[in-house]
Amino acid sequence: MADIARLAGVSTATVSRALNGSPLINEETRQRIQELAKSLSYTINLGAQSLRRGGNRTIGVVIPYNATNRQSISDPFFLAMLGSLADALTERQYDLLLSRVDSEHLDNIAALYDSGRVGGIIMIGQWGHHDQLNELARRRLPFVAWGAQLPNQLYCSVGSDNLSGGYMATEHLLTTGRKRLVFMGDKTLPEPEKRYAGYQKALRKFGLKTESDLYIASSFAPLDAQRALREHLDRHGLNFDAIVAASDLLAISAIGVLRERGYQVPADVCVVGYDDVESAAHSFPPVTTVRQPLDLAGVQLVDSLVKVMAGEEPVSQTLPTTLVVRESTQVNPEVSGRGAS
Repeated sequence: MADIARLAGVSTATVSRALNGSPLINEETRQRIQELAKSLSYTINLGAQSLRRGGNRTIGVVIPYNATNRQSISDPFFLAMLGSLADALTERQYDLLLSRVDSEHLDNIAALYDSGRVGGIIMIGQWGHHDQLNELARRRLPFVAWGAQLPNQLYCSVGSDNLSGGYMATEHLLTTGRKRLVFMGDKTLPEPEKRYAGYQKALRKFGLKTESDLYIASSFAPLDAQRALREHLDRHGLNFDAIVAASDLLAISAIGVLRERGYQVPADVCVVGYDDVESAAHSFPPVTTVRQPLDLAGVQLVDSLVKVMAGEEPVSQTLPTTLVVRESTQVNPEVSGRGAS
């Protein structure tokens, strides 16, 4: 296969796709590769091909890798999602193959299917590349994605109600009397963008405006979050009295930086996270959060993928979110915090 790839001037993944009849390869390239294979007496792996076309009981679960922030696969959200998927796949007698691909090249997930290693793929997140996922759906790759429902979407997604979640988190803080709420996350990504929209909606309801200096841009990686909050405090001081974080890990990271700077949570700053991963309940203080029903997520993703693999077109689903109130927003009225400056 490496020889064919070199002679054809393409990658081995392209060779694999062409020889397995993948629709991702154009006809001219396919014919050129097949002719080279024939001239070199190359034999197609019929075992892998039959698995792909028949009863392949392995599902690929892909967690993309971002080289910039290096978000670890040990992120509590990823681990919770993997646990949910593993349970759902086991109940349906499927095996799980965990894989990582470059988040800038999500189209590379097609190689898992074209090689015959998996019968379908579950992508965790859209990673700002909705266009690439649409192209894979256009080419009939059997996959589903965890994420938000986006305009002109051609693939099936399952995700939580991010708009409602962002709204609930913000409304909760505003009803406790907090007035200067900072949003922390990366609003250029599909799910945080909708959480930010919910944050803005709640501000409008309470007659408040969105302010540019009340947004802290941060990836989901803890070190990024810590750096971003430190830089914000150095530049603006404590110009907020509450944080709406795009994930629990961001919330926990923020609490650590605030304590490092001598501020108390929730007396000086209330903090709300998102996800309700296990560590949120055991942090100090325990974090108020928006719960995503990850126990249901695995079942819904697997059920949707099975339908896609059968040639059906399942409807994308939005799962409900709920607010879980803990100590990070329960201010003791007898304790006087310094508040926003």
